[in-house]
Order: sequence, then C-alpha cells, then structure tokens
Amino acid sequence: MLGSDVVPQLFFLILTLTLPFSAAYHVGVNYGTVANNLPPPHQVVNFIKTKTNINHVKIFDTNPDILAAFSGSTEISLTVTIPNSDILSLSKLPNARSWLSNHLLPFLPTTSISYIAVGNEVIATSDKTLITHLLPAMESLTLALHLANVTGILVSTPHSLGILSGSSEPPSSGKFRNGYDKAIFTPILDFHNRTKSPFMVNPYPYFGSGPETLNYALFNSNDYVFVDPVTKMNYTNMFDAQLDAVYSAMKRIGYGDVDIVVAETGWPSAGEPNQTGVGLDYAAAYNGNLIKHVNSGKGTPLMPNRVFETYIFSLFNENLKSSVSEQNFGLFKPDFTQVYDVGIMKTNKV
Repeated sequence: MLGSDVVPQLFFLILTLTLPFSAAYHVGVNYGTVANNLPPPHQVVNFIKTKTNINHVKIFDTNPDILAAFSGSTEISLTVTIPNSDILSLSKLPNARSWLSNHLLPFLPTTSISYIAVGNEVIATSDKTLITHLLPAMESLTLALHLANVTGILVSTPHSLGILSGSSEPPSSGKFRNGYDKAIFTPILDFHNRTKSPFMVNPYPYFGSGPETLNYALFNSNDYVFVDPVTKMNYTNMFDAQLDAVYSAMKRIGYGDVDIVVAETGWPSAGEPNQTGVGLDYAAAYNGNLIKHVNSGKGTPLMPNRVFETYIFSLFNENLKSSVSEQNFGLFKPDFTQVYDVGIMKTNKV
C-alpha cells in the first residue's frame, strides 16, 4: 500500500481540466455493483446520458437489468465481463454459443456492446486450469459471434501487471514472466493480432508507488524523474512507464502492433486511518491528470501519438468491498453527487 508523509501541493488546480471530457471519447468508467445502496440501472443510465459526457462503460458481468437499461443508448458502448468461473465451460463452442444466445443476443443490437472481457486477471490467479482454458474460451466466443452473424464485438481479457517479470524496469526491459511468454502470451497475442482485438491491462500506479514516487505516480512531476538508460527516454509519470513496460514485453515476442486498452485504473479517495497517500486530493489529482494525459493524444515515450481507450475505476463507491480504500474508488456517491470533480459533467466548462 502507498505511504507518504509529503502532501503534494496545489492538488485542487488539477480540477480545472484543459480539455472537455466530451472531446475525449476514449475515456470511460467501470460500473461496479458490489454495494447494497446503488440506484437502479435505469437511473444510472439516465444519469450517465443526461448529466455526464461518459460514453464508454465497462461492467463486471452480463446483468440483464443493466444491459436492458442501456438499450437504445447506442452512443454509449459497453464492455461486458464473463466471470472466471465460466471460463472452463466456455472453452467449448456449444457452450459459448449457448452463452451468447442467453446473455447477449436478446439485447442486440439496441444495446451497444464493443467488447467481451473473458474473466478478469486470470493469470494472477495462478490457476493452471483457468489459464490453459482462457485462450480456448476466447476463441470459442469469437467463433460463436461469427456463427451468430454478430459483428462489431471483440473478445479480450484484462491482465494485472503481475504478468510482467519483476525485472520489467526500466520500461525498455519489460518482459513477460518466465515461462509465460511463449506458452501463454505468444498465442494470446497472436489471437489479438488475428482478430484485431485489444490486449487489456489494469495498470494501477496507486499500488506501485511509495513516498518517494508519489508525485511521479500522480502525474505531478513537472520535469522528468526517470531516464530509461537504454532508450534515453524521459518518464514523468508511472502510468507511461507501466504501459511502456507492457509494450516492451509485447514487442519482445513480436506483437508490438497490437492495440492496448486500459481496462482499469484509478485511485481511492479514502483509506484506513493509518493509510497515507490516500484521500480526495490524491484521487482528484490522479484521475484528473490521467484524463488530461490520455486526452492529449501524446501517447507514451515508446508509443508516441497512440490513443489508449482507458476505463477509470470506478463509477460509484461500493460499500460492500472488503476494505475502506476499495470502497472508495468511485467518482460518484450512490446519490449521484460527485466525490470530487474531474470534469466529466456536462456542465463543466473549459
């Protein structure tokens, strides 16, 4: 967990964004529901449509009430998620076709679905059965979509940064964990290359920083704070360094051209009583600067001018999560009031 005794200055200046959220179509939110006090889905969808500029939403299941609520909202694209527990079954085509018929086809095309995320951070589970059936499930679902004449929906799976070797620093040295590069990631990336689907990752500078790197994690470094000794590239934030480490790992096995989607990233606005580096100012700084950075179109040092579709975690605070910090990743409270302002409301002015 983070810790810092130094409170970075002028966080609230972050709240005035230089770009309107509506111009940044590639930033979305994760809509989690691990709570007992959230408004019903139809109210959530109406709020997103009428009060915010959010147009990409990722959910962690295929909740029919949520899918139905987004019906007709074709300006909002959805990512739906299959639980890890279903991966083994869906590795068989008949089951994948049945799942598609039961869970998605009734809502198409009036509900706009862009991605199916097969599981979440499967490699991090170290479950060999899950890991070996992950790609077959992705292949089966892709074929099931084709056989159902469904176009426009791509299949992927989100990965934690634990997929990288511990030596993936500096960013140019990024590589997949030993034994996973050829056995796991070469075939997965070949699948993405063939299907033109993105490689999804969940970078969290929040988990990767300490007192001495807090400003670096929050995009608050005005000058470069790290120079990659191999590429001589300057890094002013940890988000870029993490993405470039992933890119280096992908390029190392021949798949540097596969698109990257940031499926989750965020920062909690509250934590345990003794937890430092967590609070409203920190969360506003990270997510506000993240939006500006992604919107800028600058990309990263190793991927200049590349745009990364990025999903902030999360839409709401979720009161049934297991820790105070996990309960406080939301941009909004359950009554739709902002926890802090990062410029995503339609009333925000430039």
